[in-house]
Amino acid sequence: MIHFDRWWNPAIENQATDRAFRIGQKKNVLVHKFICRGTVEERIDEMIAAKSQVANQAIGEGESGEVLLTEMDNDTLLRFVKLDLNQVADG
Repeated sequence: MIHFDRWWNPAIENQATDRAFRIGQKKNVLVHKFICRGTVEERIDEMIAAKSQVANQAIGEGESGEVLLTEMDNDTLLRFVKLDLNQVADG
């Protein structure tokens, strides 16, 4: 399987990859991502990696001791998603 046209949303691309690994699949499946240096695809790949890292930190699997999003109490969750106006004004 080759991803020629990268998706902006990593979940959609992961879903497409997962479809290659259907239940009952007996053969190995290799997944390649077509990325050329200096292109928009390279920028998309960098953005996907950053988004995936943020998602793993926020709702990750808890293996490195972080609190899962689903396990946060209401106050912690509200602080997590609260807009920091100082950061917005400086950016």
